[in-house]
Amino acid sequence: MIEIRNLTKKYGQFMALDDVSFDVKKGEILGFLGPNGAGKSTTMNILTGYIPCTSGTVKVGGYEIMEEPAKVKRQIGYLPELPPLYMDMTVDEYLKFMFEMKKVPLARRKAQMDDILYLVKIGDIKKRLIKNLSKGYKQRVGFAQALVGNPPVLVLDEPTVGLDPGQIVEIRKLISSLRHDHTIILSTHILSEVSAVCSSVVMINHGRIAASGSVSDFTASEGSVNKFLISVVGNKNTIQKVISDVNGVRNVTFLRVDKDASIFSVESGKGVDIRRPLFNELARASLPIIELKPEGRSLEEIFIDIVNNDKNGESSRYAADAKEGRK
Repeated sequence: MIEIRNLTKKYGQFMALDDVSFDVKKGEILGFLGPNGAGKSTTMNILTGYIPCTSGTVKVGGYEIMEEPAKVKRQIGYLPELPPLYMDMTVDEYLKFMFEMKKVPLARRKAQMDDILYLVKIGDIKKRLIKNLSKGYKQRVGFAQALVGNPPVLVLDEPTVGLDPGQIVEIRKLISSLRHDHTIILSTHILSEVSAVCSSVVMINHGRIAASGSVSDFTASEGSVNKFLISVVGNKNTIQKVISDVNGVRNVTFLRVDKDASIFSVESGKGVDIRRPLFNELARASLPIIELKPEGRSLEEIFIDIVNNDKNGESSRYAADAKEGRK
């Protein structure tokens, strides 16, 4: 749905973007991740036609931004970091104005307006002046304008910045609910945001792609598929002995007790899947498993590792597919 190839942007001698390439598939939510000043907003501004690139190509729905900008813009709903709101308009006046700006056919406007008000949960404030709304509601109104015209692509630049925890949860739920009807790029520097709603990640640093892949690829660090956290009810020493005796188990480490359950880190030999025999042996010993999950590094740890390696000019082991662009 989105193809970005060899994208470069220079401001004088400053290289804001340096040969950036990646794709976003139809129906995907891509987390575009990086520290402040990494080049995220510059990429979004080029993608949406707000500023031109120095070199490279951007295609949306098969249309190239430099050759057919109007057709590309019709494909995109854009929520910039600062929502483009007119403070002296009411919410419904503003959205009607956006329907005019986007040239949505009159016959479709009423139904679309009702759908957007319901989806973004702003129907009860539609007659209020935008300047009198809270930060959270202003963000919702900004989100609503991005949905006007039902564009197949949504570009969301820091959509939860400045919101309180409750508002952040609501916006994340809204983004997740849109995944079936829209291709979404979520630009953010908040790691938990990516883990919560995205299926894939592109990490950018100093204007270059530092790493890319699925969220599961990142959080399943090297060797972590052979390491599990297991929570079991029963005597700690008995549990540890049963687990240790399972064929293929290389190491068992007791971590803590949480309520009635003892939690262990269990490591197997490389390429050995111990989950089924582990379950069978614990069940045979009448030791119920409460939880069994792979143990991996957090996205925060991985991101810090990538940024630090990139800063030192080293190659991160998470960046193997970034050189050719995310295909």
